[in-house]
Amino acid sequence: MKKLIKALKALGLIIRKPVLLNKVLSEPDVWKKYVIDKYNISVGLPVVTLEQVTGKGKFELEPLTFLDGGSLPTDLALLTGLASQIKNCSYFEIGTWRGESVTNLARVAEECYTLCLAEEEMRKRDMDESSINMHGMFSENLPNVIQLRSDSRVFDYSSLNRKFDLIFIDGDHHYDFVLNDTRKVFEHLAHEKTVVVWHDYGYHPEKVRFEVLAAIMDGTDKELHSRIYHVAHTKCAVLLNKNVESIQPLFPVYPYEYYNLSIKNIKLNK
Repeated sequence: MKKLIKALKALGLIIRKPVLLNKVLSEPDVWKKYVIDKYNISVGLPVVTLEQVTGKGKFELEPLTFLDGGSLPTDLALLTGLASQIKNCSYFEIGTWRGESVTNLARVAEECYTLCLAEEEMRKRDMDESSINMHGMFSENLPNVIQLRSDSRVFDYSSLNRKFDLIFIDGDHHYDFVLNDTRKVFEHLAHEKTVVVWHDYGYHPEKVRFEVLAAIMDGTDKELHSRIYHVAHTKCAVLLNKNVESIQPLFPVYPYEYYNLSIKNIKLNK
């Protein structure tokens, strides 16, 4: 009886405030069940190592702020390692924030495009001016970075009239957004050998974000699924242009390898 009363109360709240239904549908267990039922993936994607994917065991990264909303050093190592394998690499990124990732990529890629919201759109979403002003702060003056400003849901990707070798999907991480970005990328920007990386496949390297995984799987053709992996020690999923040897995910992760990191403080002029 108590459960029934709670259920009726919850239904009443949702009727009065329908937005609460989105919150219910965004619960991790809901998305985990969805992925299990549709794709029979109960733990996560098969796992490959950074060295397998990039062929490198050492990486030089700059800038790194270690601030909220950025990528892990291992995420950036993955991206720069992938780009360095591709001659005259062309890179496209959805989601910019301070521009840390694209600035790192600009050091190894021939050209970089990055897409984020226009300032007017950010203001409509009640973002504060300090956050708006920080978007792209590291990359705004780099000669091989082209900054595009638009909502990824309505941007005309066909207007670019070109394909990219490496694509990083790092915009809004809710299902509908990741699904849209993924489908648009494959429709307009990817060629047959394009490598696609999705950020925040994991909340952290040991916890899968099943809402994002659901969008990745739903947004890619079935014949590509066998080439989608989780890269160990990162929050990223990656679609490679070939199959590689992998292991099944097992949490908690036993650290068969670790990384050495040296950091140096560099002052910015305001």
